[in-house]
Amino acid sequence: MSSTAPSSASPEPSRAGSLDAVAATRALAVFSLGGLIVLGLAWELWLAPLRPGGSLMALKVLPLVLPLAGLLKRRMYTYRWVSLMIWLYFTEGVVRAWSDTQLAGRVCAGLEIVLCLMLFAACAWHVRTRLARVDALRAAEQSQPQATP
Repeated sequence: MSSTAPSSASPEPSRAGSLDAVAATRALAVFSLGGLIVLGLAWELWLAPLRPGGSLMALKVLPLVLPLAGLLKRRMYTYRWVSLMIWLYFTEGVVRAWSDTQLAGRVCAGLEIVLCLMLFAACAWHVRTRLARVDALRAAEQSQPQATP
């Protein structure tokens, strides 16, 4: 009788690394999305509003609130579409950084650009890491010999 059962003393290094990467990318995605929401509200209402007292431009953060629950629940589909949607906010940041005459507006636009790039990188890395982990688990399952009764 051979003992081919894997040791449960410690997880495989690659699997533990992928779990750490998944947690890190999730945290970075949630942090940068939350930062974009707070920045968008602060920018349009207090820091550099287009009109004194705020403007309706603050409503631009509403689409950012929708994916927050999906990111917190680790829904792969949400990470995928957020990585595409975020380019609209990146474009707004670039346009306003170039065209805004106020220093506060340019600083806010620069922060928006950085947060968008962070969110895109986190979403792309998260999806890639999770897909690689699934592929590794499937390969491990196929490589294990089948037990015969």
